[in-house]
Amino acid sequence: MFTHVMIGSNDLERARAFYDATFAALGGKPGEMDARGRLIYLHENGRLMITKPIDGNPATAANGGTIGIVAASRDHVLAWHEAGTANGGTAIESPPAERPNGAFVAYLRDPDGNKLTARTQATK
Repeated sequence: MFTHVMIGSNDLERARAFYDATFAALGGKPGEMDARGRLIYLHENGRLMITKPIDGNPATAANGGTIGIVAASRDHVLAWHEAGTANGGTAIESPPAERPNGAFVAYLRDPDGNKLTARTQATK
């Protein structure tokens, strides 16, 4: 359904350290900077793009927004969470845990305050 998700950052190198580490924990590749100065992560047909806001104002996190990232296993979710907290992210909500539907879920805020979740597929 979506071609990409774009989020803002006030410090692209800090964002790169966080996202490179968390995506590596999921088996992904480091991001690349495009000619317009946007940090881009590719997976299958989707993209996560991180940029400084084009209006020149500071980047702010979406109130009520969450970006969900699929993980292959519980171990990947735990590695993602650990990599995120070790690279400037903040653990939020409950500790990584299994949900009633069988999905294993963890939540973080990136260094700019964007809310993220990594989760396995539901089994029920």
